[in-house]
Amino acid sequence: MSSYTLKKLSQATLVAKADDYIDTTTGGITPPIITSTTYARDNRYHPINDANLYGRDDNPSFIQAERVIAELEQGEEALLFASGMAAIACIFYTLGSGSHVVLPDSMYWGVFSWTRNYCDRADIRISYYDPANAESIADAMQGAARTDLVWVETPTNPMMHVTDIALAADIAHQADAMLVVDNTTPTPIFTQPLTMGADLVVHSATKTLNGHSDVLAGAIVTKEVDERWEKISAERHGAGAVPGAFEAWLLLRGMRTLSLRAERAAQNTMEIATRLQTLPSIAQVLYPGLESHPGYGVACKQMNGGFGSLLSFLVDGDAKQTLAVAGKLNLVISATSLGGVETLIEHRHSVEPPETGVPENLLRLAVGIEHIDDLWDDLHQALT
Repeated sequence: MSSYTLKKLSQATLVAKADDYIDTTTGGITPPIITSTTYARDNRYHPINDANLYGRDDNPSFIQAERVIAELEQGEEALLFASGMAAIACIFYTLGSGSHVVLPDSMYWGVFSWTRNYCDRADIRISYYDPANAESIADAMQGAARTDLVWVETPTNPMMHVTDIALAADIAHQADAMLVVDNTTPTPIFTQPLTMGADLVVHSATKTLNGHSDVLAGAIVTKEVDERWEKISAERHGAGAVPGAFEAWLLLRGMRTLSLRAERAAQNTMEIATRLQTLPSIAQVLYPGLESHPGYGVACKQMNGGFGSLLSFLVDGDAKQTLAVAGKLNLVISATSLGGVETLIEHRHSVEPPETGVPENLLRLAVGIEHIDDLWDDLHQALT
């Protein structure tokens, strides 16, 4: 191999190279699946490979994926988990009794529900802020002796509110709180929160990072290795909430096309959002790439190259008429999740409780990489 030193790689090249793996034994360019859960020691009881002690932390299949994710987010280190919720739970498990956290009042229902139940049991106080207005984070901190964690999800799922990450970081750090950003929806292809002041980034790697609707996985990326990160690492080690070797391998394989998939899906989403605005059967389109979106200016500032593959729209009708639209679709599948190569639609009001405020006439569209004309033909016939 040439001794020429490459410049810093672009994200597209980074994921395609998959950590630049070449098997030194066989010359293979595809990483193997390492299924061993334990590793041998020599006759002096020294590990044959100091990097591999036990499979809960030391499986090369997911260590390699962790390196790629950390580089994508421009972080110091990353840790894989068995799911996105396992990653999120790990962060909260490191908070002590009496802690105070600030969360958006509109966010992914799974996180909203779990944090409310867990924090009640763990004596952790929650305050909520308006994710469309990062300045309201400061108001949510009022009355607390200290705030330990500020949570940002941007754009929010499914209401597509946009939060100014840099402003949220400033407010959080002035109170000595850590800022955690859920970057699942935009992915590091379009947003890199650690470069804007976030301390931790979390992912449901099940979604766009993997991109094929066949893996459950989560990830946390840290800006720096510090005492807080050591607690998170120790919590994962103790709880053992790691993925299997095959899941980690599939995730790494999926990420090799991340740049192409994310860009194509974002292009499709932008085109669909633009066309939806022209239909009389649509009351409103919620997508930060549209100039009509209240968060468009902030989105342009912190999203580079695209606005993601998730959008919501409000049908000009009631719940029955809205469900009828989803029922008329043929190519687009009615299913939960997002970030896959296939396009999915979901009536969030049917799966979330009324207290979340999701309108009964809202449909959430998770756009895939199909040809735009095929997607639009299906949506158009259902909406007209």
